[in-house]
Amino acid sequence: PEIKTFVAWDYAVFAALFLVCASIGVFFAVKERKKKTSKEFLVGGRQMTCGPIAFSLTTSFMSAVTVLGTPSEVYRYGASFVLFFLSYALVIIFTAELFLPVFYRSGITSTYEYLELRFNKIVRLAATLIYVLQTVLYTGIVVYAPSLALNQVTGFDLWGSVVATGFVCTFYCTLGGLKAVVWTDAFQMIVMVVGFVTVLIRGTTLNGGSAKVWENAYEGSRLNLFDFDIDPLRRHTFWTIVIGGTFTWLGIYGVNQSTIQRCISCKSEKHAKMALYLNLLGLWVVLGCAVFCGLVMYSHYRSCDPWTAEFISAPDQLMPYFVMDIFASMPGVPGLFVACAFSGTLSTVAASINALATVTFEDLVKKGFPNLSEKMSTWISKGLCILYGVLCTSMAAAASLLGGVVQASLSIHGMCGGPMLGLFTLGIVFPWANWKYLFLPAIGGLLAGITLAFWTGTGSFIYPAPPAKSIPLQLSTLNCTLANGTEVLTTVATTAAPERPLLADTWYSLSYLYFSAIGCLGCAITGLLISFITGPNKGEDIPPVLIKPVCNPFCFWSESLKTSLWCSMRHDKQEVDFGKTLPNVIANKAAGDDTLKNINRDHERHFPGYNPEENSYTN
Repeated sequence: PEIKTFVAWDYAVFAALFLVCASIGVFFAVKERKKKTSKEFLVGGRQMTCGPIAFSLTTSFMSAVTVLGTPSEVYRYGASFVLFFLSYALVIIFTAELFLPVFYRSGITSTYEYLELRFNKIVRLAATLIYVLQTVLYTGIVVYAPSLALNQVTGFDLWGSVVATGFVCTFYCTLGGLKAVVWTDAFQMIVMVVGFVTVLIRGTTLNGGSAKVWENAYEGSRLNLFDFDIDPLRRHTFWTIVIGGTFTWLGIYGVNQSTIQRCISCKSEKHAKMALYLNLLGLWVVLGCAVFCGLVMYSHYRSCDPWTAEFISAPDQLMPYFVMDIFASMPGVPGLFVACAFSGTLSTVAASINALATVTFEDLVKKGFPNLSEKMSTWISKGLCILYGVLCTSMAAAASLLGGVVQASLSIHGMCGGPMLGLFTLGIVFPWANWKYLFLPAIGGLLAGITLAFWTGTGSFIYPAPPAKSIPLQLSTLNCTLANGTEVLTTVATTAAPERPLLADTWYSLSYLYFSAIGCLGCAITGLLISFITGPNKGEDIPPVLIKPVCNPFCFWSESLKTSLWCSMRHDKQEVDFGKTLPNVIANKAAGDDTLKNINRDHERHFPGYNPEENSYTN
């Protein structure tokens, strides 16, 4: 059937989104013009409250990939995707209670500063470079993929949307810094939810109400949520989503610079934790909207699947096709949905640009030029925002040449996140992981994790899992009216299947959600083995503030066991000893290292409003 393209009202609604986002950047550029320090620009002066940070976190990680991809996933495979609400809960708990306290109390700006405090500057540099490369690649794809899907369905100009996205994000990031990014994200969160709700109301009404949608989904086997099959080769089961999904999201969430940068911009650790838990509610709302949109879409197309009928060329185009179909007589509303999808894109791109600028400035620029003035530091930070804005937009152009590698690149983001998660876990959870002997535990663990994750991931791309492990649920074209009046025919290939190696149906066929877990566990286990071989760490070698005593609740009956597991470290004096211990250990460990001396000086200085007794900031 003929689906209408964008009209003037749709473009007007979409343009309004970009105009509001750019205006927020201008507002904060004018309001904060007298605050010229790089810390104000990059982390908002550590004066943010939990509300806008929670909105910002939700929007940043619910990109257009979620808006377009999740409903399509539910449409084709069923509503088991909703089990990610358990994964999200576990991720937020681990982030708030394990990783955040260490990052916040150590007073860092870049998460990779922690790796230098805990291990060595070589480890910090290696992790920084990996983060920059994967984030630029991922951000380019986040810009390009939804633009392509919307272009092919709605006729929305492809390169116009790519360039506009890159320009607007760079504009308000450069002018307003983190505060502009956070408040723009809060606005985009509202747009995203309004777009979803509009589609849900219209789609449910056209399909006979929510009860009828539920009935159709049940009859189509879309509500079989709990599949407890322990086979790790199955694409989505209860265990792959809850366990594998937790590792995957923790790798790109719990130790991600974009997340931690927002959390440490809060005025106290309590506000930072509250932001994370409020963000969990936002994640659940967006996930629920996306899953129910998928069910409504199935109810609408249950007897005429537009993908099988070849009305569209890719599953990601299902959602925009559905929107253009149900709102064909309502100009302007499709523009609202496109604004909803691009709200996710804008927030992700802006968060990435700001985080990349922060990491580059803190981990690379300040190491080479430690005595920069505050004015120069701010201008360099803004220059880095412009640089990364151009790079990410250019990467979107490069993504157009990748073809089928786009999905592979999204998986690579997860494969890099797993080893990085393992590296931070090694440093935070295991005090006996040492930093001596050419930093072998950290570097060796990181290399092992990346090798294992990429080995598995690359093998899965070359030799995809057997179709039996990831067959979509039944889709019908019974009532489709094709343009040429012919039926949809299914052709069977007669060519012989290529030979598959022994690992193709086992190791290479693992669910993609386990890639991050393999990288994380490989990194942590290798690092621990090397530490025990070269001699485990001693308590005096590391400040307690860099460790999170997770074993304390499990060793409450034995002080001697607790002391043994913590390498004789004074784990019960973590907050009290922070002010004295961290600078002393930095001094002892660094000797003549100028970088660590600069970090030491940073810890001695605090912004106005710092309360040393509560280790927090107040207005």
